[in-house]
Amino acid sequence: MSSELPISDDTPGVTASPAEAGQPLREITRDGVHYTLLGTAHVSRASVEAVQAMSRDGDYDAIAVELCPARLEALEGRHGWRDLDLYRIIRDGKAGLVMANLALSGYQRRIAEQFGIEPGAELKAAAEAARKQDIELQLIDRDLATTLKRTYRRVPWYKRLYLTAGLVLSSFSNEDIDEDSIEKLKEGDILESTFTEFAEQSPEIYEALIAERDRFMAARLRADNAGAEGRRVLAVVGAGHLDGLARALEGSDVDPAAEVATLSTQPPKARWPRFIPWVILALVATGFYLGFRQSPALFWELVVLWVAINGGLAALGAALAKGHPLTILSGLVAAPLTSLNPMVAAGMVTGLVQSWVRKPTGADLERLRDDATTLKGWYANPATRILLVFFLSNLGSAIGTWVAGFRIFEKVTGA
Repeated sequence: MSSELPISDDTPGVTASPAEAGQPLREITRDGVHYTLLGTAHVSRASVEAVQAMSRDGDYDAIAVELCPARLEALEGRHGWRDLDLYRIIRDGKAGLVMANLALSGYQRRIAEQFGIEPGAELKAAAEAARKQDIELQLIDRDLATTLKRTYRRVPWYKRLYLTAGLVLSSFSNEDIDEDSIEKLKEGDILESTFTEFAEQSPEIYEALIAERDRFMAARLRADNAGAEGRRVLAVVGAGHLDGLARALEGSDVDPAAEVATLSTQPPKARWPRFIPWVILALVATGFYLGFRQSPALFWELVVLWVAINGGLAALGAALAKGHPLTILSGLVAAPLTSLNPMVAAGMVTGLVQSWVRKPTGADLERLRDDATTLKGWYANPATRILLVFFLSNLGSAIGTWVAGFRIFEKVTGA
């Protein structure tokens, strides 16, 4: 059973403060638990005040918020950037995920500077209210890393570069946030607003960013409050999730624990992309062999071509990232070899070299969140420059592999 209550002074049986006016509400009872779903805007002072008023006056047994532990830590300044081990991150292949997190953080910081309020301030207020009143705080949103990975893997491979580049470049821009993005933020979802253009063009992205999280949060609410008949729970979520969350909370007959487990797993990787590096290796090796069969001179010409193009573009990427001279040299030397080794990427080598010759200090890491708001900041901070070295040298090596491969084919076949 549910009812929608857009709070106003005329709503029967509801006493609304001015701060609460216009904040959409849904009242739902499921499994004997009464849920009050409060839809908020992530850049609205009125939403912050509404959360504070309702949590103070509503006599709730628990407060649930549209956050995961990592996002709550980030909102409360407990992200722990100072403890970031970039050497290990690059070695473990997690540099891309860190760049995505920094890009999101930079985007939110720009909004904070433009509008004078931190995105998600109402969620932070809800968490603070739960602690102050000593009632249970439930973090019901899916882990941010899982959401980003599921989103990334759902889109076709040729859209992934576009998606990744768009996310990174969005944090570099010095322009004000446009009206369309602000309207998305008023609807209440920071992730959707960041990927607005992509979500509108890709049902796969919308499914992972919004629809799946609606179902996940509904399942978490049911799982966290199972067997607690009579409990009253205030759930604070972005207004963009209100309808979907209400439908999932009312209508789903799926076991909530099973739903949480299903939506927390990573989609299986497509098998065929795993073979691409091996195919490239086989083709290049075949080209070298055929060149040698034709003449040793042609063989060495192909080797020089491979090294010059592949290594040169990887080194150019490192140079564009303003890497140390040793880093640039490492890209030149490593890329021709790593492109023939599917287990290692050129960016791993250049990133590790850059982190060794220009190791970030604790102060550099503390400034990450602020420096990630501008392109100048990404270049100025040694930590983000390491990530740029990783990304751009990898991009250069990837382009170099295809360009050099085609040139070798032309030389061998005489095309």
